[in-house]
Amino acid sequence: MDAVFLARIQFAANITFHILFPSISIALGWVLLFFRLRHLRATDPQQKLDWLRAYRLWTKVFALTFALGVVSGVTMSFQFGTNWPGYMERVGNIAGPLLGYEVLTAFFLEAGFLGVMLFGHRRVGEMIHLGATFLVALGTLMSAFWILALNSWMQTPAGYEIVDGQFHAKNWLEIVFNPSFPYRFVHMVFASSLTCAFLLIGISAWQLLKGAATTSVSRVLRTGLVFAALAAPAQIVAGDFHGLNTLEHQPQKIAAVEGIWETTRGAPLLLFAIPDDATRSNRFELPVPKLASLILRHDPDGELKGLNEFPSAHPPVLPLFWSFRIMVGTGILMLLVSWVGLWRHWRDGWDFSLMPRPLLKLFAGMTFAGWVATIAGWYVTEIGRQPFIVSGLIRTSEVVSRVPIASIALTLAIYVALYVGLLAAYVGVLKYMAEKPEKGAEAIMSEDFAEDPHRYRSRGEFA
Repeated sequence: MDAVFLARIQFAANITFHILFPSISIALGWVLLFFRLRHLRATDPQQKLDWLRAYRLWTKVFALTFALGVVSGVTMSFQFGTNWPGYMERVGNIAGPLLGYEVLTAFFLEAGFLGVMLFGHRRVGEMIHLGATFLVALGTLMSAFWILALNSWMQTPAGYEIVDGQFHAKNWLEIVFNPSFPYRFVHMVFASSLTCAFLLIGISAWQLLKGAATTSVSRVLRTGLVFAALAAPAQIVAGDFHGLNTLEHQPQKIAAVEGIWETTRGAPLLLFAIPDDATRSNRFELPVPKLASLILRHDPDGELKGLNEFPSAHPPVLPLFWSFRIMVGTGILMLLVSWVGLWRHWRDGWDFSLMPRPLLKLFAGMTFAGWVATIAGWYVTEIGRQPFIVSGLIRTSEVVSRVPIASIALTLAIYVALYVGLLAAYVGVLKYMAEKPEKGAEAIMSEDFAEDPHRYRSRGEFA
């Protein structure tokens, strides 16, 4: 393994670990805002308690997720200097400000109001606390906005000029809103929505299976099912538009995804194949005639360029081919599970006690299904840009550092070991929080009742 390959693996390990947490927090912030609004608008004491319980539990999940996302993001940004110094030397005038804006939203807006959201309930007014929840959700979304603007610019560069080998901003609007950014941003938002929705579904199902569920779990489960049932078809539509945009600007990536070596009219969709870069062919093909052309050109006889049109300038085919199919297959599975689950929950009159245990086990088993689809999608995006770090302009091999191979291998091993440990700890803490539901909500409701007995229509269990 040479330095370029090891440095790429190290960055891939970083981004694989890091993307797990924004893929939850981008959407979870808005789910928390929904829980908070439902709590404030509820007049029935039991409903009010249920929504408060849900809010308090999932605020803790958000805080844990945000912390790991920030830490892993910082280490990833360090690698621009350690492993890829040539990248910042060439495009730092563009990448630097965009990364700076992301830091402003992540640390100043999001992290600042996160403290109010976590520790300010009943210490500040209800509307101020609601506003803090909104600003945390907005900060999370804006943080993703700036990161995806930079990533999209690397895929479809625009609005720049090159002076003495360095990239300079010529039009910031064109840089930020480059040709692929709107599609990539929407696609990531829906990916986060599905990841968050199945986390809600899976943890709620786990609580039901373990007998640790409070009455709030039914509301969280229903929220997750509705969220997933709406986000899944929306993601399919967004993915189709994103694919068409990629075909226009990065046809070599689409050719690798579809395993097309020769330019073909009426290209088949390969359900299964093993692409072979050495022979520039596929083995064990299972094709559906003309379906790839129909999907990508909206014409069964449409022409798709093959990889042989891009000698020495196309990505490795095998990882792209299978990453795409894992992403799509997982997405279809999430669509079916969410629709079946929502139908069954509706048929049972929203009574979670009637949910069959095999279905609950399926829900629990798909808790992190969104992570699988998101990681596969990011591999398609990032590997699909190779051999360039800025598509068509800067090759990855041109900007790698001269750090000794042994040093890169050592730090890679340390990173992977640390990330595996942190991931195990994260999942373990989620399991603990699911099995030990929040007990403080009842105390808060009782205190509220003592301060204002007219706030609720009846004492109920808060007497």
